Amino acid sequence: MTGHRIGTRGLLDRSKTLSFRFDGKTYQGFQGDTVASALLASGVRIFGRSFKYHRPRGVWGAWFDDPNAIVDIKHGGVHYPNCQATMTQLVDGMEVRSVNAWPTAQKDLKGILDLAQRFMPAGFYYKMFMWPDWHLFEPMIRKMAGIGTLSADVQDDFEAAILHEHCETLVIGGGPAGLTAARAAAKAGKSVLLIDDHPDFGGSSYRYPNDAAEGPSYWVAEQLSAIEDAGGRVLSSTTAIGVYDHQAVSIVTDRGLGTAPVVRKLRPDNVIVATGAVDRPVTFSNNDRPGVMSLDAGAEFLARFGVLVGQQIAILSNRPDAHDVAAQLENAGAKVDLLDPKSDPAKAIGYRNLKGVRVAGHTYPCDTILASAGLTPLVHLWRHAGGKLDWDEGRQTFVPSTGPDWMRVIGGANGTYERSAVEEEARSAALNTSRPERHVYSISPLLPNTKNTEGRQWIDFQHDVTLKDVALAHRENMVSVEHLKRYTTLGMAGDQGKTSNIAGLAAMADLKGQRIPEVGTTTFRPPFVPVPLEAYRGASRDTQVAPLKRLTLEPEHRALGAALGEYGGWLRPAWYGGDDEQSAVASECKIARDAAAIMDGSALGTIEVIGPDARAFVNFVYYNTMSNLKPGRIRYGFMLTESGLVFDDGVIACVDETRFIISCSSSHADAVMAHLENWRQDSFDPDRVHIHDTTQNWSTVTIAGPKARAIVDALGVLDTLDDFAHMTLRFGAFEDVPARVARVSFTGDSSFEVSVPNSAAVRLWQRAIAAGKPHGAGPVGAEALVVLRAEKGYIIVGKDTEGETMPHDLGFGAPRLRKSAAFVGDRSLHTENANREDRKQFVGLSVEDGEPKLPIGAHIVTVQNGERRSLGYVTSSHDSPTLERPIALALVSGGLGAMGQPVEIYHMGKTRRATITPSCAFDTEGARIDA
Repeated sequence: MTGHRIGTRGLLDRSKTLSFRFDGKTYQGFQGDTVASALLASGVRIFGRSFKYHRPRGVWGAWFDDPNAIVDIKHGGVHYPNCQATMTQLVDGMEVRSVNAWPTAQKDLKGILDLAQRFMPAGFYYKMFMWPDWHLFEPMIRKMAGIGTLSADVQDDFEAAILHEHCETLVIGGGPAGLTAARAAAKAGKSVLLIDDHPDFGGSSYRYPNDAAEGPSYWVAEQLSAIEDAGGRVLSSTTAIGVYDHQAVSIVTDRGLGTAPVVRKLRPDNVIVATGAVDRPVTFSNNDRPGVMSLDAGAEFLARFGVLVGQQIAILSNRPDAHDVAAQLENAGAKVDLLDPKSDPAKAIGYRNLKGVRVAGHTYPCDTILASAGLTPLVHLWRHAGGKLDWDEGRQTFVPSTGPDWMRVIGGANGTYERSAVEEEARSAALNTSRPERHVYSISPLLPNTKNTEGRQWIDFQHDVTLKDVALAHRENMVSVEHLKRYTTLGMAGDQGKTSNIAGLAAMADLKGQRIPEVGTTTFRPPFVPVPLEAYRGASRDTQVAPLKRLTLEPEHRALGAALGEYGGWLRPAWYGGDDEQSAVASECKIARDAAAIMDGSALGTIEVIGPDARAFVNFVYYNTMSNLKPGRIRYGFMLTESGLVFDDGVIACVDETRFIISCSSSHADAVMAHLENWRQDSFDPDRVHIHDTTQNWSTVTIAGPKARAIVDALGVLDTLDDFAHMTLRFGAFEDVPARVARVSFTGDSSFEVSVPNSAAVRLWQRAIAAGKPHGAGPVGAEALVVLRAEKGYIIVGKDTEGETMPHDLGFGAPRLRKSAAFVGDRSLHTENANREDRKQFVGLSVEDGEPKLPIGAHIVTVQNGERRSLGYVTSSHDSPTLERPIALALVSGGLGAMGQPVEIYHMGKTRRATITPSCAFDTEGARIDA
C-alpha cells in the first residue's frame, strides 16, 4: 500500500475537485494540491527517471528541495518544460508527462542503461569518447544530454511586470520565525514586507504544530492579521531568488501556469532571512529507490495535503524530533518503525516498489523510508550577500557566521530549531537588538561511510552521482570541492545541491582524512530556485531594453524640417529640408565646406574623470600618452581592450591636474563608462578616482567650416577668440550660464564645440542659426557629417574597424613603440599576431574617372590557383560632393605598404578595379583646420 488521503487533513479546498492526466492516465486532486501531492495521494510512486542511468525516481522532498520529480506540463495549448512537481500547483485539465523516460516513467525502455553502469562512472565521457575523434560522438551525446524537452507551443503574448520597490525591513520566509519577526518589526513602526514562496504562510507550523488549542492555522492567521493591521505587507507565492550589490534583492511572484510572473527589485534597509532548513539524505545502499523520502517530506505531505505517504514506514534519522514525526504518522494510521541507522549500514530492499529495509542484519518490511541525516540551513541568500559560514559540530552542518550588518539570519536558516529560541531570535532581529546565543542542539554524525562499499549509494539523485563516483574523483586527484563538483556534476542538478552538497563534502573529507570544514564549500549563486524564463524576459526588450535617447534640441530640429533617425541609440537629425536624402546631403556638405555646418553634437559621450589619481588613470586607459597633457589642451586617442583591439576613439581634454573630460563615440558612451569603471575598481584606489557620465547634463552646438570663427565670435561666449588654437579648451559664459568651448574638428575644417547646460541649449541653437545665416551657414545632419569625415579619412569605430583592428593598423603605431608606462592592452600589441605583415590596415580606395562608387562590403580579392581569396573589404563609400568623385575607405591586408597599387574588387558576382590610396582624400596638408 502506498500514499492515500487521510480524512479532512491539510490546507485543501476539497469542494473543488481537479482532474488531470499523468503519462496518459487520468487522476484527480483538490484545489490547493501540487502535482506531486495529488499523484502521491493516488498511489503513484515513480515520477521520472534519473539523468544518466534512467533509474526510477520518486519524490524525495515536498518543496524546492526535491531533485527527482521533474515533469513537463501542457495546459491551454502551452508547453511548460521541466516543472518541479512538488512546487507546481495543480490546475484542472493539465496534461503532465514524466521527463527523461520513454514511453513512461513506469516503463522506461532506456532503463536498460542501468545495466551498463559499471562502464559509465563519473567523467567517463571525458575519456571514453576521445578516440578516435570526439566529434564523432558529440551529436549523440548532446542529444542525450539534459532532461525534458522544449516545444514551439509556448506562450509569448505576456511579459513579467518589473517593479522597483523599497521597504525598511524585508522578511524572507513566512514560517514561525518570519511571521514573528515581521509582526515585531511592523509593530515597531517599520515598513515591512513579508514574503513566502508557498501559496499559504506558516512554513513548518503545520508539520510541527505548537501547543495552541486552536491549531497552527489560527496562529498563522493571527500573525498575518497583526502584521497587516500594523501597516505591513505580505506576499505569498513569492521567492527571493538572489541578493546583489548595494543591498539589492530580487524577488519573483509566480502566479501559476498561464499567468506572467511579477519581478520586484528591492533595496531594503534591512533583510531578515528566515528561509528555514532542509533534510539531508542518509547515504545507504539503494537509497534512491522510489519510496525513500525525507523525514520532513513525510510530515509536510500529511500536514499540508492530508497525504499519508505510506502504510508501513521505516524512519532512519539522527534527529531528536524524529519521535514526534513518528507519532504523527502513527496517529494517521501508519505502522512506523523508528530505526537507528548509526549502528550498522542500511540497505533498501526492492526495485520499483520498496519492500523493506535491512538494518543491523534485520529486515523490516516497509513501503516507505523516511530518512534524515540532520538539517541543512538554507544559507544561500546569506552567502549571496557575502556572509561567511562556520561548521557547527553539534548540528553537523554549516551555519551563518560573520556577514553584512544589514542582514540577519534567524530560525532554521540559522540552525535554530527550538520554537521558543526561534521566536526570541526573530524578535531580536526585528528590533535590531543584540543577537541571542544560538541554542544548544546536538545530533550524532550520520555521514557517508566510504569504507562501506555494499551496493550503490546515491549522493546526488538527479545526476546519478554515487559514493563510488566521489571515491573515483579522489583517486584521480579531483579533491578540490570545485573540481569534485565539475568532474562528477555533484550539486549541479536543478536543486543546486540543496540535498547533496553536505553528503558530497563529507565523503570527500572522509577520503582525505580531513574534517568537513577543511574541505570547504562550493559557491552559492543566484537564482535560489529555477525561475520561469518570463521573469527574465519581462519588459526589457525592443526599445525598452535600450530606450531611445532624445536630444534636448529635438523640437528645434523638427521645426527645421529634419528627417530624424537612430544613430548610436540617439534620435538625431539625419538631414534637413525634404525627402530627397541625396540632394539634401550634397547641399549640406557644400554648406559645411563653403561656409559652416551648425550641428547638434550633444549625443557625443561626455565623461568626467576627477580625483588625485585622475592623470595616472587616463594615461593607463588610453593607448596614447596622456600623462603630459597640459591644462587647457586636448588630445585625440584610442581606448583598447586587453587584447589590444580598438575599443573606442575620441578626444580628451585636461581641465586641471585632477579633472579630465573624455569625449567618446555616441554609440559607445555606456560601454566606455563600464570599461572605465571596471579599470577604476580593478587597478586604482576608488577613493582617488571618480568617474561621472555627464552626457545628458550638457548640450553641444558644433560650428565647423571656414566661417565658424566669425559665427562663434558673434555668440559672445568668449571675450576673444585670438590665439585659440586647434585642440585647446576654454571656459566662458553664454548669457547667464557657464559654457565651455573646445577646438575639435570631425570635418577637417576649423571647428568649435560650444557646450552649455541643457536649460540654455535652445537659446544657443537659435542664436547660432541666426548668426550663421548671413554667412551662408546652416544646420547639417548626421548623414552629411559621415561624408565629411570620410573625405578626411577619419574613422568611425565599428564601421571602419573590425574585431581584429589594432591602432597601428590605422596608422597610429608610435605609442606602442614609445610609451613606456603600462596601459590597457599594451602587451597584446607586441604578440606575433599583432606584428603580422598581412594584417588588415586602413586605407583609401579610388576608382577611375566616370566609374560609380564602390559598394560597401565589397571584397578586395586576389586570385590564387584559380580561386579568389579576400584581402579585405570596403568599410565606407560615398559620392563626395566636395571632390565631385567617389571616395572609399577599406581594410586591406598589408594596405599601408601598397599605396598606388591597383586591386581587384569583387561584389555580388561582379569584378571592378580600384587603386589603394591614403585614407585622407581632402585637404591632405590640413591647412583648413586652423583657418
